[in-house]
Amino acid sequence: MVDKKTTTLVFALGAVMVLGTLAPQLLVMVQTAEAHGVQAQLQSRFIKIEDETFNRQSLATGETLTMSGKLVSLVERDQRGWVSLFSESTNSGNRWEIMARDPPGVVFAIPGNAITPYKVTAKALEPGVYHVHTQLNVDKVGPGLGPGQTVVVEGEIIVKPIGWGMIWYQSIMIGAAYVVTFATRPWKVI
Repeated sequence: MVDKKTTTLVFALGAVMVLGTLAPQLLVMVQTAEAHGVQAQLQSRFIKIEDETFNRQSLATGETLTMSGKLVSLVERDQRGWVSLFSESTNSGNRWEIMARDPPGVVFAIPGNAITPYKVTAKALEPGVYHVHTQLNVDKVGPGLGPGQTVVVEGEIIVKPIGWGMIWYQSIMIGAAYVVTFATRPWKVI
């Protein structure tokens, strides 16, 4: 005969196992809502990307796309950041070559409580249907995206050659990282 304590314990353990198995599936069904074009917290708390515009909606490979707009600082402190292009596509490629940036250079100062106009020009290297965004990366804060626009690129793929110097440089950096990893790894005897 099984006593009441054992029955209760078995029932409790079974309930924990069932909840542990089903809880992840239930949480997947009750997810937070997401919407395309809703700005991330970065813009709403630190810097907003406003008046994002694109000079065209369709182009051929080798032609350029220019994004422009305003970075509106919502904080008193000066920030450092860089503007780039972020694209999503149904094909595997997301190939753009940045041709020019304004403000010039990669990293620039974003004055506190100020409006900084920006412009990024990029050349399309691969055909596809892209949803393109301005990507603002703020130092020690993180990235954020502008609302974006769909851009259609047609034409033949443009393959940019990679110099042997860059291949050697990357190989040396990867090899050095492996040496550091294995030299500092605590070895365990199994």
